[in-house]
Amino acid sequence: MEGYEKFKERVFNKTKLDLTLYKERQMKRRIESLITRHGLGDFDSYFKLIDTDKESFDEFITYLTINVSEFYRNPSQWETLRGEVFPAILKRNKRPKIWSAACSTGEEPYSLVMCLSEFLPLKDIKIYAVDFDDEALSKAQVGIYSEKSIKNVPKQYVDKYFELVGKSYRVKDEVKKCVEFKKMNLLRDPYPKGFDIIICRNVMIYFTEEAKDEMYRKFYDSLVNDGYFFVGSTEQIIQPQRYNFESSQTFFYYKR
Repeated sequence: MEGYEKFKERVFNKTKLDLTLYKERQMKRRIESLITRHGLGDFDSYFKLIDTDKESFDEFITYLTINVSEFYRNPSQWETLRGEVFPAILKRNKRPKIWSAACSTGEEPYSLVMCLSEFLPLKDIKIYAVDFDDEALSKAQVGIYSEKSIKNVPKQYVDKYFELVGKSYRVKDEVKKCVEFKKMNLLRDPYPKGFDIIICRNVMIYFTEEAKDEMYRKFYDSLVNDGYFFVGSTEQIIQPQRYNFESSQTFFYYKR
């Protein structure tokens, strides 16, 4: 079908949704299936439909909506982060260096930005976020999420940092600018250094004990002294002292 480039431009003007951030072949094929479903023949006709028919527009946005993860997963752990860990870090560094490892579709790093915004202006927040999945990273950069995935986000953050697109929610650009997304293979690539806190949650459960052993040591080396390591609710480190970590709170460890 012809007209995809113009369609992407018109969608961006209408929604600020940048379809160029998605893999083109996959995205184009998915939208073409919607066009066929509605009995239309080209992208121009389909845009006219979604521009004038709310139900079709909502269907289009929902089709692109992310449902992989959720914001503020395990809220009590985020309360520990907000109430204890971030204040401890900010006492010694007003511009903390933060790494969201295996960030998936972006819910975690964006949650970190919102949580830190209680302490710092957005211009002073920078999250380094990595994942191995190109499609997940593309979705993270687009930043559109379902209502279900934001259910744990405090209402003041929903009002302040999201905007409605159809029935979905788009992270505002001011929050997106705080996150740097990159592709990385945690099992093979060299780890960056000098972080005040590293978050790696609900990923290491998929790796062997040997792989986890090596990753823990690399994460330790990537932290500054007194830096924190935040893991998932199924990933408590047995005998953290083996890796020179000390336990802080449940699911939080620090480097001495």
